[in-house]
Amino acid sequence: MSDPDRFAYLPITGRPLLRWPGNARVAVWVCPNIEHYEFLPGRPRVRDPWPRTPHPDILGYGSKDYGNRVGLWRMFEVMDRFGVRCTVSLNLANFEHYPEILEACERRGWDYMCHGIYNTQYLWGLERDEEADFVAECVATFRRLTGRRLAGWFSPAASHTLNTPDLVAAAGIKYYCDFYHDDQPFPIRVRSGRLISLPYQMDLNDAVLQAGAAEGAEFLTIARDMFDTLHAEGAEQARVMCLAIHPYIMGRPHRHRYLAEALEYICGHAGVWLATGEEIADWYYQYAYDGVVAAGGGH
Repeated sequence: MSDPDRFAYLPITGRPLLRWPGNARVAVWVCPNIEHYEFLPGRPRVRDPWPRTPHPDILGYGSKDYGNRVGLWRMFEVMDRFGVRCTVSLNLANFEHYPEILEACERRGWDYMCHGIYNTQYLWGLERDEEADFVAECVATFRRLTGRRLAGWFSPAASHTLNTPDLVAAAGIKYYCDFYHDDQPFPIRVRSGRLISLPYQMDLNDAVLQAGAAEGAEFLTIARDMFDTLHAEGAEQARVMCLAIHPYIMGRPHRHRYLAEALEYICGHAGVWLATGEEIADWYYQYAYDGVVAAGGGH
């Protein structure tokens, strides 16, 4: 199945009315990307994780690992201050290498979606059976580490293939973040089971912004502007906003205050549901999914 066939076109103005708990206008979920990058990745297939220099790329590796060593711990403090229960976009190897991070996330009751094993191991170029084994390994590893079922999926480095949605749905995963095409959850057509996309706005992803030479102040401006629009529109039709952040970026000493200011601004408004990815997905399945499918948005 080609990706344009994965979802119907149903304009947001023509969908059944979506409402969040407490009649909130916008569901806001905060997604720290807690990642691990291999110092010496295997032979590149499609993309070289460290193209700047021959391996090892000390600057590249060190800048990413700063997030695990320092930046994340600043980020914990900010989230604790505002009472935000995050949804981690998780490279599973991170918890294997740094059990202290696993313990800190578990102590806070944070939620998780899978972001692969390492952020230097991609899905591009995998045969279907290879990718199915990869998904199965992720599901089993997450259960071993946490004792729970994996609820969400965001492919490592956004390395989506044509088979990924089917394989993720077959593994019992509820929601998917590889499509950046909407401000509401939306059904995805899969060969078996069911799956929804969950809004993960790349234009507020700090890694994308940094690649475009934006700094912390720009992140804050975009976060406020995005929130204002979605909050206003949510009076008529509820919306979702995602803050996709990286400890090695927004956890830096010159940037973390802008993250705090963005959260302070959002939390200062009524009509906001600070939710996890699984909470948003569960609510949507219970109260909206069938209506959207019946209106032409599903299989």
